[in-house]
Amino acid sequence: EQLTAFDNEVNAFLDNMFGPRDARVRGWLMLDSYLPTFFLTVIYLLSIWLGNKYMKNRPALSLRGILIFYNLGITLLSLYMLVELILASWEGGYNLQCQNLVSAGEADIRVAKVLWWYYFSKLIEFMDTIFFVLRKKTSQITFLHVYHHTSMFNIWWCVLNWIPCGQSFFGPTLNSFIHILMYSYYGLSVIPSMHKYLWWKKYLTQAQLIQFVLTISHTLSAVVIPCGFPFGCLIFQSSYMLTLVILFLNFYDRTYRKKPLRQDMKENLTGKEVTNGFPKVHFTAANGIGDKKAQ
Repeated sequence: EQLTAFDNEVNAFLDNMFGPRDARVRGWLMLDSYLPTFFLTVIYLLSIWLGNKYMKNRPALSLRGILIFYNLGITLLSLYMLVELILASWEGGYNLQCQNLVSAGEADIRVAKVLWWYYFSKLIEFMDTIFFVLRKKTSQITFLHVYHHTSMFNIWWCVLNWIPCGQSFFGPTLNSFIHILMYSYYGLSVIPSMHKYLWWKKYLTQAQLIQFVLTISHTLSAVVIPCGFPFGCLIFQSSYMLTLVILFLNFYDRTYRKKPLRQDMKENLTGKEVTNGFPKVHFTAANGIGDKKAQ
């Protein structure tokens, strides 16, 4: 009873803050109450902290087969979301500059269903960090990494409840395309024989930055020429995406500008062969894949 009362208070607070929810998504899995999203986020953060403690004096796990399956699954889910969002927005005659929440009829529902999967995929992607923990790749668990994962999952719970279609379609469409490239890269990087073909990692970060800039531009275009999409949501999304641009620019600068220069100086002293600014023995990817030598 106490939990139910607390749940009611939280939902009442959110309803007072954001206004009436979109009735079209009522009853959808995990959307009627914020508590599942909140508690899953807390469990995620605790798993990082406790997992690192547990793995501290234990050997790193390989997980190669699991990683291949996981990355393939995320790639296929991203492909589905990309295709379905393009088809649904085309069916609804979506206006690329600004699209409201109610004018496309059944196409809006179709978009909302895909965006629910997009929200749920952010929960699945918590496993990125868990794999880092189990493979003891703690250097990869940065503020940017954790901030991005936790904020996206929680923000998209709000999006699905209040703005589940219309202008909201654009960012996930771009992001699904980026994730097809990204998780394909991660999956291939599990296979040692593919490492020599994976020279394009830094271009993934560049593509992510371009995605953020395009999303901000698309969002602000609806501020300049409004179409009835909630103004506050547009400002919040632009501000949030700006934080990602700043954090990703910092990551890019540290990883691909300053680091290669230091490595080049080191390699000149040691005489190791360098390719694209990195010694051939070096390899770092995501999901805890690769580190100095093929696992």
